[in-house]
Amino acid sequence: MVLIRLFAGLAAVVVLSAACTRLSPEMQVVADAAEAMGGAARLQAVKSLTMEGSGRDVAVGGSVTPEAPPNVNLVTDYRRALDAASPRMRTRQTRTAQYRFANAVVVRQDQGLDGDVAYNVPPEGAAAQRAGANAARDRRAEWLRHPLVLLRAALDPAAKVTNLRTEDNQPHVDIALASGEVVTLGADPATKLPSHVSALAYDPNWGDVVIEAQFSNYQNVAGLQLPASIVTKQDQWTTSERTLTKQSLDGDTSDLAAPEAVKAAAPPTPPEPTVPVEELGKGIWWLAGSSHRSVAFEFDDHITLFEVPLDEARTKAVIEKARTLRPGKPVTHAVVSHHHLDHSGGYRTAVAEGLTIITPRIYEPFFKELAARKHTLQQDALARAGKSPTFQLVDDSLELKDGTNTVMLYNVETSHMKAALFAWVPRDRTLIQADLFDNGWQQQPWGDTMLEAIAARKLPVAKHAPIHGPRQTHAEVLKTLKETPKAPAGGWPAE
Repeated sequence: MVLIRLFAGLAAVVVLSAACTRLSPEMQVVADAAEAMGGAARLQAVKSLTMEGSGRDVAVGGSVTPEAPPNVNLVTDYRRALDAASPRMRTRQTRTAQYRFANAVVVRQDQGLDGDVAYNVPPEGAAAQRAGANAARDRRAEWLRHPLVLLRAALDPAAKVTNLRTEDNQPHVDIALASGEVVTLGADPATKLPSHVSALAYDPNWGDVVIEAQFSNYQNVAGLQLPASIVTKQDQWTTSERTLTKQSLDGDTSDLAAPEAVKAAAPPTPPEPTVPVEELGKGIWWLAGSSHRSVAFEFDDHITLFEVPLDEARTKAVIEKARTLRPGKPVTHAVVSHHHLDHSGGYRTAVAEGLTIITPRIYEPFFKELAARKHTLQQDALARAGKSPTFQLVDDSLELKDGTNTVMLYNVETSHMKAALFAWVPRDRTLIQADLFDNGWQQQPWGDTMLEAIAARKLPVAKHAPIHGPRQTHAEVLKTLKETPKAPAGGWPAE
C-alpha cells in the first residue's frame, strides 16, 4: 500500500511538472519552427551565416506608368554575411539596370551594419562612410527578416509571442522582441518551417506599409534547414528576389565591424532645404538649391508652381519661398509633371497646403490613392491636415493665361514615362522640362524625344530652365546632345 501511494505521488509530480513546462499554443509555433530548422540548440549555437547567389531588385515608383511592372535591376555577385546573435551584417552585390537610365546602369554596392551604425564602402578602395539613422533602422529590420535570426530572437525568454491565428491556411504569431521590434511569423502547416516574416514599416510616400520576406526551397546547410529562395515584398509589390547557390555557417566575420573612424563619426542628417531664387523673366522664377528644381509662374491673382519634388521638407520650403515672391498673391496651383516619386514626393505636402494639382489625366487614380494612404506610424502634413486633393487634369495640352502671363503645358511620352508635362513660356521662349534632358547625364536616352516634341509643337526655343541640371541656351543643349551618347557602351542591357 505504501509503494502504491509513493508511485501515485511521483506520477502526480511528473504530470504537474509537464503541465508547468507546457508551451503556450503561440510559443509552440515558434518551437515547432525551430525544431523543423534543426532544433533550438543548433540554431542558438550558430554564430554567423554567409549567403551567396544572384537575383533581382525592383524599384517601386519609377516605372513607365503606375500600373506598369516596376523597373528591374539584375543582381549578381551577391554575398551577404550576418551575425546570428547581434545586428551586424555586410552585403556586397552588383546591380545592372534592365531599363533605360540616364546615369550608371551598373552599380557595385557594399553596405554594412554594425549595431546602430550603418556604413557604405565606396568602390576602388575609398574610405567607408557612415550612413544615416534611417539606413541603420532599415538594415536592422532586414537583418531580422531571416528565419535564423528571427527564431533565435524569438526563443529569448524576454520575447513575447502572442496573437495566434490562421491566415491563408497557415498559423501566424506576433513576436515582440526584447529589442522592441514586433514581427509576424507565418509557418508552413505541413513542414512547420517558417514560410514568411513581416512587419509594419513607414515610407514617406506610401505611408504605412508591410514589409514581408517569403522563404522557400529549404536546403540542408551543416545540419540546419535554411531557405535558398528569399523574396521580399512591400505591400503587393515585389522589391527583391534572391536565389542562393551557396550558404555556409560560422565563417570569418571580422569584416562586419565598422571602421573606428566610421563609428566615431556622427550619423549624417539631411541639411535644411534652401531655395535660392533666380529670375528667368518677368513673373517667372527658378527655385534652385537641390537636385530637383521648381519654377514659379506669376499670374494676375495667384502663383503656380511647376514641380513639388523630393519630400515634404523640400516642397514646404519651395511653397514658402514662392509665397514671398509677390506678397499678397497666394500659391494656388502645382504642376506635377509625372508620377515618379522623386518628382511627386512633395505631392501630399502640396495637397495639405491647399494647392490644386495640375497633372496628366492618366495619373489621377494614382494620385488619389497616394493621398488616401494611411500615415499613422508617422503623420505627415497631409495626415495632419486631413484634406482631399483637387485636380486640374491635362490631356494633350493646357493654356494658363491671363493679363500677367501665358504658360503652355504640353504632354509628351517617352520610354521613361507614359505622360509628362513640360512648360513653354512664349514671351521669353523658355522651355521647362523634367526627365527629358540634363547636361550632366552620362547618356541622353530621351533627348531626341524632347527635340521631336519641340518640333511637333513648333516652339522656337531659346532658353532651357530644367528641373534637373543648369540653365542653358538651346544651342548649348543641342551641343550637349550631339556630344553625349544616347546609350551606354554595348547598348541597353534589356535589349
